[in-house]
Formats: sequence, C-alpha cells, structure tokens
Amino acid sequence: MTAAAVAVAGLSKGYGRVKALDDVSFAVPTGSVTALLGLNGAGKTTLFQILTGLFVADAGRVSVFGDDIAAAPVRALGHMGIVFQQPVLDLDLTVRQNLAFHAGLHGLKRHRAAAAIAAGLARFRIGDLAARRVRELSGGTRRKVELARALVTSPRLLLLDEPSQGLDTRSRSELVADVFALAAERGTTVLWATHLVAEVAGADRVVVLHRGRVAADGTPAELIAAEGVDSLEAAFLAIARSGAAEAA
Repeated sequence: MTAAAVAVAGLSKGYGRVKALDDVSFAVPTGSVTALLGLNGAGKTTLFQILTGLFVADAGRVSVFGDDIAAAPVRALGHMGIVFQQPVLDLDLTVRQNLAFHAGLHGLKRHRAAAAIAAGLARFRIGDLAARRVRELSGGTRRKVELARALVTSPRLLLLDEPSQGLDTRSRSELVADVFALAAERGTTVLWATHLVAEVAGADRVVVLHRGRVAADGTPAELIAAEGVDSLEAAFLAIARSGAAEAA
C-alpha cells in the first residue's frame, strides 16, 4: 500500500439505513490507469466524493501519495486533478478565462499558468477556441476544456467520475484516446469511474464495486480468466450477476 498512488482501507459510508460503501479496500498503483467499474448505485460517486474531500467517511482511511485525506486534506488534494460527473465550468467565461481562473485559485504564478494553459489547449486541440465562451461549445469540447482545466496544476493523479456522460460516440472515443495518451506520455496516475466497460478495456487494473463492496480487483486478464469468459465486459456482467444473486 505504501507504493500506491491511492490507498483505500476499510472505507464505509452510510446514509441512514443505506450503506453506500461497506468496508471498501483497494489500491491504485502509481502510474497506472485503474478503472472503477460499477452499475448505477454501486457506490462510485460516494467514493469519489470522499476521495475529493466533499464527504467524510464513517470509517476507514484514504491516502493519496501517502497523505491522508482526513488528516492532511490540503496536501492530499494538491496531488489531484479532477473531472467531476457534473460540469463545473463557468458557461459565460471563455475557455481561456476558465483555465486562468482555475490556475488563480491554485495560486499559480502568471508565467507558469500561461505555460500550463497553452499546453492544455494544444494537447486537447482547442487552441482555436480559447476566446470562445464555453456555452457556445459542444458537450464533447466542453469535456476537453474540463480535462485541460484539471491538468493546469500538473497533478500526479487524475480522477475521472463518469467523464463521458452525455457524449456522442466520436467525442467519447476522443476522450478515451486523450486520457490513455496522457497516462502513457506523462506517467499520470488515473482513477476512472464508469459503468461503460468499453471505455476502460485498456486499463492496467480494474476494481469492480457492487452495492458498496469490492466484488473484484485485478488486471482485466485476471478478471476475464476468473470468470471464464472472453471479454472484460462479459466478466463485469458475470461479477454483477453473482453479486446480485448473493444479495438476493
């Protein structure tokens, strides 16, 4: 666990009688793309809300590159770039203004912010849209802006919570390609929450959440072999069916 970018140990969170997370433990290896797969209601969003300091766990511990999210939240959050499930851009600001505002919130000096913004615009091929207001952009392009925004601070860890929600097939494909290229080129650790298996078929590791518990944890090949199927999607569905049968 000490070598992990993210270490989750015994994490639990409930809302009244509903147990959103129940003794969840797993690790995200440094430099990996780790997929957090789960059907709606599996606990993915609750887990991300705890990871990003929005919620406090009832029990357990989360650390990011060794910094405990509860004991040292500023240091832990400083390692992260985040793309939330719901858009967080200011629709009335331009693309460049959104990125500059985010850089300012993190206290980046002007020259560093300018370089990071230019790099993000170039990486996601949106330099020609820098002066456009965000409300004028398509959903897929807005997601590229959010990715560029998340990377302004050069984070060691990128958290993606259902980032392709609402995107068309082409935009989703471009987002997947961009994230995997980023991880390969910069060694950025990625934790990607989704229920769309095809997006993360190339992940280094897969953690399957089902009804608030870890139902499987391993490489795609290990999960496929364990379920005796021929694809990650088939393995995921088999794991989900098994979890539902046990609950029943």
